Order: sequence, then structure tokens, then C-alpha cells
Amino acid sequence: MDDKLVLKNRLKEARSQQKLSQSQLAEMVGVSRNTISSIETGQFNPTAKLALILCIALERKFEELFYFDE
Repeated sequence: MDDKLVLKNRLKEARSQQKLSQSQLAEMVGVSRNTISSIETGQFNPTAKLALILCIALERKFEELFYFDE
């Protein structure tokens, strides 16, 4: 695997389109607001389970929210 690949996300954009605050999304998926913030800023990569829960909550496919960047 290429060590230069960085997992990025479009979580903030998808959350904004749904008119949800970080706190609202956090409550929906059972995590803290800080966790949502950390994911959005790339400081934390969610587990596969949390990533899929976020996809369900935001009504997006996995590849619409998460992608690799070099």
C-alpha cells in the first residue's frame, strides 16, 4: 500500500447540506461533537463502523463521503 495515500472526507459538506450542526450529527450517530470535528478536520479517521453509520445518517454512499488523496 502506498504510504502517501491520505484518507480525506466530505463530511462537513454533507452535514451542511442536511442543515445539521456538528452536535446534531454527533447525537444521531452516538459520538461526541469533538469526534465529528476531528473527523472533519482530518485529525481522526473513523472506524469502518462509524464511517458506515455516518453514511447512513447523511444518506450518502461511502465513496461520496470518503476518498484517498495523495
